[in-house]
This record gives sequence, structure tokens and C-alpha cells, in this order.
Amino acid sequence: MFTRRGRIVLLVVFVVMITVLTWKTDFLGTSGILIEYAPLLRPPTTATTKKAIVTTHPPQTTPAADADFDIERLADLEQASKPIESNEKVVEHSTAIRPFTVIPEGAYSPGFTLLDNLYLRNGTFYVVTQDESKFPLVADMISAPQELAENVDTTPTSKQMQYLDPDDVESTLGKHAIRIEGLSVVVYDPPQFMTHLYHWWGEIILGAWRILSFEGGKTKELPMPRRFLLPFSVKGAFRDPAGVNAPLMRAAWPSAQIEESDYWEDLITLDATVVFDRVMLVNRPAAHRHHLGGQWNKMIAGTMDVTVPDNFWEPLRRTIVTNLLGHLPTPPESAREPSSKPLVTYVSRQRANARRLLVKDHEALVSAFKDLEEQGVCEFREARMEEMSLREQVELAARSTIIIGVHGNGLTHQLWMSPSYRSAVFEIFDPEGYLFDYEILARNMEHRHYAVWNDRLVTYPKGIYHDSIKFGDQFNGRNIPVDAKTLAYAVKEQLTKKAP
Repeated sequence: MFTRRGRIVLLVVFVVMITVLTWKTDFLGTSGILIEYAPLLRPPTTATTKKAIVTTHPPQTTPAADADFDIERLADLEQASKPIESNEKVVEHSTAIRPFTVIPEGAYSPGFTLLDNLYLRNGTFYVVTQDESKFPLVADMISAPQELAENVDTTPTSKQMQYLDPDDVESTLGKHAIRIEGLSVVVYDPPQFMTHLYHWWGEIILGAWRILSFEGGKTKELPMPRRFLLPFSVKGAFRDPAGVNAPLMRAAWPSAQIEESDYWEDLITLDATVVFDRVMLVNRPAAHRHHLGGQWNKMIAGTMDVTVPDNFWEPLRRTIVTNLLGHLPTPPESAREPSSKPLVTYVSRQRANARRLLVKDHEALVSAFKDLEEQGVCEFREARMEEMSLREQVELAARSTIIIGVHGNGLTHQLWMSPSYRSAVFEIFDPEGYLFDYEILARNMEHRHYAVWNDRLVTYPKGIYHDSIKFGDQFNGRNIPVDAKTLAYAVKEQLTKKAP
């Protein structure tokens, strides 16, 4: 039936198939790699380089730090260089592939931890390392997933995270792991604080982006998230009542997935080990363990101790605004040939249940800024964000040079406002109160922040902050005073500043 040549070809094919089936490493398509842990190997006495075949997917980052690790202790992944698709290319790659868990470039603040090669099995994270001292305390990275309330214990247990010595890897994690490629942002909290524009965008996303920008500033590469994993959000529980958080996520990262508890449960049901290429692990109780987190009572506070490049938020702001509007508005002070006056937006809360201005002071404020508009100083817009579409809200903020408002969620829209030497946020408080929420945002956005207490305004230079938070009896009152003439004068001064 077969010629001699045909029988030889069949024999060769059979031998190749048997060889492939007995290799230590298998591939699961382009999205998952099975990694088998090899016995203890001694590191080579001299550096050796071998050819490895890699795909065109973004490579896994392996920092040069922690050089004292036994770099071949966990696995020999040489076999993982088998081609899986026609788009692969051959590159020179060292055999020193490390499946240890590391914090790349030290990108960390309590509650915001960047980790490479983080393992997960049955709902528990494993940090594989020979030296726990190279990592923060577990409680500074993660907590028990409890809603925050008085006398609730969020202390993490071994169910949330464990350190794992390489000698115990095989007995604990088994002989293989499913690799989840790219950057995963894991928000390890109940959805309690996710359903709010400020807490989601102004703390969770901005804090994570600041830590990613620190690491990106070191490596000159800023990885884009492939997925956001919310293990304790069920059927959209993370979504805010106004319905803006998730759509803005689609504008920021159109290709990224938002996965909830069902994804997490699927990983547990597999009863297998998975290893994340890179994880940004976000946790609110851990973040509040930073001394500024307690002093300012803000989840994002500790990240302000992390140095980031100037305008680190600007690329993301531009992406969101451009994807949503189809163009990027340019404020007059940033335009080469300005054709309009700077826009001052007053975010009104006069229909809110709390934190409203005295009616007469609200009316005086509107009148004072209409006078400035008639004088040709600015364009003025009174905005009720709750009556506007998401597109309208973002466009208004993106066009604005100055945003004014009583302390409240609407001031989060400064995230979409272009930074400039004139851009500023004037935040009105009851004279006995102060919170850091929107000052922290302004400093991240490089807008000037003014705290307004009736006829007194305070602003601080970079590096100097208010002493502490303050809650007066009327902090959430409906009769907050503001001196309209004083405020209008200060805004005019800000708008007429000369370029540095």
C-alpha cells in the first residue's frame, strides 16, 4: 500500500509525535502556557545564551533586581521555546528564566503592589521567594475581603496570601501552572467603594496608574492592562448608580476585559495553579496602613510618596477624551492661536441632598461670574452634572480651565481637564471643614487647588499640604456660605497669570 519512502515518512512522523507528547512543557494556545517545575538545578558557572522562540505578544518583564536568587531553582523552561504560531521569531535569550515572584523596580505603595509571577491556587495568592524580607508584610498588600465598618477585622489570613519557599512549590502548587499573560489589575475588595466616581477613578484607578507610572518611568515602558479582575463583585455590583465608571473604562482601555466573581470562581473550580505574568494588586485596607492613608483618610494618599514622571496621567486623559469625543479640546492658554476665552465651570449642587450653598450665595456666585464673562475675562458655565450625558460631562471638563464647586463627586471631572499654568480647582467647604479628596486629584493632575472657606482662600505649593482633615457640624449642610466677590477676584487672578 505504501512505498518504502512513504513508510519511512510515517515512521518519522510517529517518532516526532511521541517526542512532542513527552516534552516537559505544553502550550495552551496563545493565552495560556503550562509550566512544569523541574528538580533543583545548580546555576551555571558561566553565563550561557541559547536561542529561544518567542511570540509577538508583549514579553513578560523580568527585572534585573534580586540577583542573589537561585535563578534556575524552580524550572527549566528551555522546552517552552517550541513554536506555536507562524508569527514567532527567533531571538537571543538567556537561560536564566526566573519564575520567582518579584516587585519590578520596587513599584509599590501599601495597597498598590506590582508583582511579576504571582501564583494563585484555589483562591489563594502565593508569593514564591527565598527571601520574604524583599517583600512588604502581607497586610500591606492584601486584606480579608470584608466590607469596612466599625470593629470589622480585615486582617489577612493564609487564605488570602502566603509566602512560599521554592522547596515547597511542587507539594503546594503541583507540577504545572496555567499562565495568564499580560498585566492584570486585581481589585481585591468588596464593591462597597467601587460604586462611586471618585473612589473608583480618583483612588483605585489613579493610584494604580501612579504606581505603574513609577515602574514605567524606570523602564520607559508602561504596560497596558489586559484585564481588570474584581473577585468579589457579582453581576455588575461594581457599577455606579450614575452609570459612568464602566463606560469610562471602555474609553480608557477598549480591549481590556472586566471580570467579576464568576471568573474568580472558574479559576478555583479548575483546581489548578495559575501564574499571572504581572499583577497590579489593589486593596483598600492595606492602602490605609500607610501613615498618610491614616492622616488624610484617603486610600490613594500613600501613593503620593512615590515619585512619578511629570504629566504621568496625561496620556490616559488624552486617550479617554479622544475616544469619547473623537477629538481633544484645547484650552485657550494651551492653544497657539486662542480663538476663545478660558472656560470657568461651576458644578452646582443646589439640587443635592447635602453640601449646598446658601441660596443667596449661590445666586451671587452665578451673577459674579456672569459679570466676568461680560468683561471678556472668561466664558462661564453653570453645570448640573446629573442632568448631562457622560459625553457632555467629559467634554465640558476637557474644555474647562477652572472648575468650581462645593466638595462633592462632580469635582472628580477635573481628571479630564487639561493641565496648564492656569488650570485650577476651587473647592468650597463649610468654614470648619476640610477633606483631601480633590486636592490629591488636583496635585496629580497638576492643577492648582484652592480651599475656599467663605471669604478666605488657601493654596499650598508643591510638597506642602493641609495639616489634617476636619469635620465641622455643617460639613454636609445645606447652607454653606461663600463670598462671591472674593472667589471671583481669585479666579480672575488665576486666569490672568502670565506663562512661567
